[in-house]
Amino acid sequence: MERGKGFWEPDGTELCTVLGVSISGYRAWQRGGTPRRRRLSDAQLLARGFPAGTARVERLMRDNGIRARHKWRYKATTDSGHGLPVAANLLERQYTPSAPNQV
Repeated sequence: MERGKGFWEPDGTELCTVLGVSISGYRAWQRGGTPRRRRLSDAQLLARGFPAGTARVERLMRDNGIRARHKWRYKATTDSGHGLPVAANLLERQYTPSAPNQV
C-alpha cells in the first residue's frame, strides 16, 4: 500500500478499492490500531440536520429491519461434568523423565 501511494491518489481510497481493503481498516492499520467508530449523540444528530432522538432511531431501525451489532457474551465451551470416559493421566504430574523420549 505504501509503495503504491505515489502512483495512486494521495489518500489511498482507489488503491483500497482495488485491493479489496476497507478505507477505515487501512487508516487504522496506519495508526497501528483498530477502526474507530463513534456513536452520535442526539445533539450531534440535531446539529447535522437529523431531528431524531433515540426512540425515533429505534423505531426507524425496527421498521427497516436494521439491527445493531452487539458484543457476544462469554460462553463456556468446556463441559467437565459429562459422563464420557476420560483418558488416563499417564504423567501423574511427574514431569522429569528418566531418559529422552521416556515418560
